[in-house]
Amino acid sequence: MRTIGLIGGMSWESSAEYYRMLNEITKERVGGLHSARLVLYSVDFAEIEVLQAEGRWEEAGGILADAARALAAAGAELLVLCTNTMHKVAAHIEEATSVPLLHLADATASAVRAAGLRRVGLLGTAFTMEQDFYRGRLAAGGVSVLVPDAADRELVHRVIYDELCLGTVRDDSRAAYRRVIDKLVADGAEGIVLGCTEIELLIGADDSPVPVFPTARLHAEAAFEAATS
Repeated sequence: MRTIGLIGGMSWESSAEYYRMLNEITKERVGGLHSARLVLYSVDFAEIEVLQAEGRWEEAGGILADAARALAAAGAELLVLCTNTMHKVAAHIEEATSVPLLHLADATASAVRAAGLRRVGLLGTAFTMEQDFYRGRLAAGGVSVLVPDAADRELVHRVIYDELCLGTVRDDSRAAYRRVIDKLVADGAEGIVLGCTEIELLIGADDSPVPVFPTARLHAEAAFEAATS
């Protein structure tokens, strides 16, 4: 198994899930006492969040490029960025080192196609739902995307930053997300992409009338496959 370099901390709540899932997947598929070969670079999310809010993406990309270089120096042979939103600066990471980056949107699009679906509803941060860096990548992978209306996008975004990134999981927020999902399905969504790694702390398959695509889980599975192929 090649060593996977995790760029995490955005938030650490979901990065911990990546670490857990990668080790559980390794144990399930290899058996015995095997665990994943991992190195983790965890940034301070408070600094990244300020740069996001102020639109200073170049600076944020520079921080993650430094993280990529540090992971390469530590022996990483494959890079995994443990966040959907910061794939906006994926090019900074790819340019920083020759170690390949496994793009989360590519893994997601592959899973949607494998399920025989072509049109999905997307939940995530406002950046992910409203900008083209993620939606466009899914479209390039053959998946068309629906997003919630403006009020629902604000609700989904607020729950991520004010609750899930802080480790708070509320039943009323789960009910609100279910309502958003139902509206997307009514508009024609054949599946729901949980396009923020923290959303998997709140929403699962039982919360949707159509298949859900948990991006952190899909990313972790794709990382294992890439590291062992």
